[in-house]
Amino acid sequence: MTGNEEEEEEEEDDMETEDRDSEEAEKPSIITFDPSLPTSHAYLGSDMEEFHGRTVHDDDSCQTIPVLPHTAVMLVPGQTLPLQLFRPQEVSMMRSVIQRDRTFAVLAHSDAGEPDAEFGTTAEIYAYREEQEYGIETVKVKAVGRQRFKVHEIRTQADGIRQAKVQILPERILPDPLSAVQLTPLSRLHMHPSSKPQTQSCKQAQCWWNNYQQRKFHCASLTPWPPWVYALYDSESLMNRVKKQLHEWDENLKDDSLPTNAVDFSYRVAACLPIDDALRLQLLKIGSAIQRLRCELDIMDRCTSLCCKQCQDTEITTKNEIFSLSLYGPMAAYVNPHGYVHETLTVYKANNLNLVGRPSTLHSWFPGYAWTIAQCRTCGSHMGWKFTATKKDLSPPRFWGLTRSAMLPRIPQSDGDEGRNGSRLFCL
Repeated sequence: MTGNEEEEEEEEDDMETEDRDSEEAEKPSIITFDPSLPTSHAYLGSDMEEFHGRTVHDDDSCQTIPVLPHTAVMLVPGQTLPLQLFRPQEVSMMRSVIQRDRTFAVLAHSDAGEPDAEFGTTAEIYAYREEQEYGIETVKVKAVGRQRFKVHEIRTQADGIRQAKVQILPERILPDPLSAVQLTPLSRLHMHPSSKPQTQSCKQAQCWWNNYQQRKFHCASLTPWPPWVYALYDSESLMNRVKKQLHEWDENLKDDSLPTNAVDFSYRVAACLPIDDALRLQLLKIGSAIQRLRCELDIMDRCTSLCCKQCQDTEITTKNEIFSLSLYGPMAAYVNPHGYVHETLTVYKANNLNLVGRPSTLHSWFPGYAWTIAQCRTCGSHMGWKFTATKKDLSPPRFWGLTRSAMLPRIPQSDGDEGRNGSRLFCL
C-alpha cells in the first residue's frame, strides 16, 4: 500500500466519483474477516527475528535515547508502530538500538507547527529484520509504545543521529474516591468486577452493574456528596462508560479483548480515537488514567463527524460508521513500501471522495482485500483507500480506510464553551 505519492504511479488511470457508496454500504450482520490478520503486519514478512522481555525505565528518571527521525506519528503507550527504514542514518541507528536495549524515542510533534517537541513516547522493538533490495539496505521493524517522556535536551551526534535527554513521566495512580471514608465493616458490601457472570443478557448485565454501583458507593451516604459525584472519578465507572461507546462502534467487540487495567485501557482508547495531533497531544500530557478517560469520554460524546483536514468543511464520514476490523480496534498504524506510516481508521461508509486508479492487492494491510486510492472530492487531498473483498464469502464486502493525518474531528461548540478556546480543550 502506498501513501500520498501513489498517484504518480497511476498516470493512465481516470478519476472516478464513487456515487454508489450510499446504496452499497450496508452494515453486515456478521464479519467473517479474521481480525488478527492486520495485527500481524504480515506484509512486512514472516521471517522477522522476534525479541522477548520488556525495557521499563524508572519513573522520573532521566535517560538518553536515540530519536527516530522523519516520522509523523504521535505514538501512544501500548500502540504498535510498524516501520520500513531505508535511509543509511536510520538503518545505522536501528542496528545500534538492537545491540542495546531496543528502545528509541518518538517525539510528539503537534499540528500547531512547533519547531521543537516537548513530549514523546519511548518505543521498544519486538520484531526486526534486515534485507537488501536492489543494493539498498532496508530495516523492517515492529515496535510498541512504552512510556511517556518530557524532552529536556536534544543533541545531534557527528553521524547525524539525534540523542534526546528525556525525563520519564510517571502514571499517577489515584486512590478510590471513597477510600478516605471507607469503613472496614462496609467493605464487605463490595462486589469485585471479576465476580460478574460471564454469560448473561444485556438486561441482566445492566441489573448486575446497577447493583454493583449501589454497593460500591454505599459509603457516599457518610459524606455531603451523592454517589454520582464519586462515580465521575471512579476508574471502573469511567471504563464502563467508555466500553458502551466502543460497543456502539463495534457490536462484535468483546470486553475480554480490552485491557482490564485503567492505565492500559485509557491508552488503548487514545490510540483508536480519530482525533488530530493537537487533541492527541492533550491526552499524552495527562498523567492520570482517570483524567485521561474523562477527556476521552468528552471527545467521544461530542465528536459527531470527521472532515477533510485541508478543506475543514467537507464531511467525509460520521462516528456512526466507525467499526473495528482489527484486534487493535477501529484504528491502527500501518506502513507502506515507501516507509510512510498511516494510522488508518476503518469505516463502513465515506462521502465526498473520488477514487483514483484500479484496485490492487499489492502490499494490502487487510489480506483478502484490494485497495483503491481515495481523494477528497473538493480539494483533491489524499484521504485514504477504499477496500473491496476479492472473495465473495468475505464480509464486509467493502469498507473504507481513512488516514488520521488527513482528518479533522468536527466537534460542535456547546452553550457553555464560549470561553474554552473554540471547544478544543477537554476536561483540563
